[in-house]
Amino acid sequence: MDMELRDAREDYQKGSLSENHLPQRPLDLFESWLKEYKDTGNKDHNAMLLTTVKEDNSPSSRIVLLKGIAKEGLEFYTNYQSNKAKEMSKNPNIGLTFFWPDLERQIRIEGQVEKMSPEESDAYFNIRPRASQIGAWVSPQSEAIKNREYLEERISFFEEKFKGMEVPRPEHWGGYRLMPSFYEFWQGRSSRLHDRICYKKQDSNWLIERRAP
Repeated sequence: MDMELRDAREDYQKGSLSENHLPQRPLDLFESWLKEYKDTGNKDHNAMLLTTVKEDNSPSSRIVLLKGIAKEGLEFYTNYQSNKAKEMSKNPNIGLTFFWPDLERQIRIEGQVEKMSPEESDAYFNIRPRASQIGAWVSPQSEAIKNREYLEERISFFEEKFKGMEVPRPEHWGGYRLMPSFYEFWQGRSSRLHDRICYKKQDSNWLIERRAP
């Protein structure tokens, strides 16, 4: 296995990234790349690695789904009582990473996160599948539970509780919006001499720089 890992390598040749053809807003490039990856047919185009900071300043990462782009920010939803929500309430500095191997691309985004308004969270919650709405009530996210049956019993309880009516959004569930201050766009290139273009927020402007691979 060690030999397999050591010998695993790929020579990236599917694209390039030039400073001469960049938009002034990094969000425009992000949306362009997102659409290109979606158009490949991959169902996980909106999957992203969310990294938060724990109380001891160590990182904590997990995959979540990008669910919206608005007000220059990137939106996702979760349980406000989850570990990640508790971590974000104490330290709003977070990171997002998108990895799209079919296009040999990666995007890193950093900034501060803020809670979305109850009205915005309601609007998204109301278009979720009913089973997902029930699930938001069922799961005490991140808490230890005794077995799978515990969840199944709670599914039955809340299905009966909301039978014949719309499922309301629980107060402990809603959205977050990351307001970026940094983007890094990575395009794989041959011989590991990859393209890395960074956008850094300075006041209301974005400074663009190339970094060595």
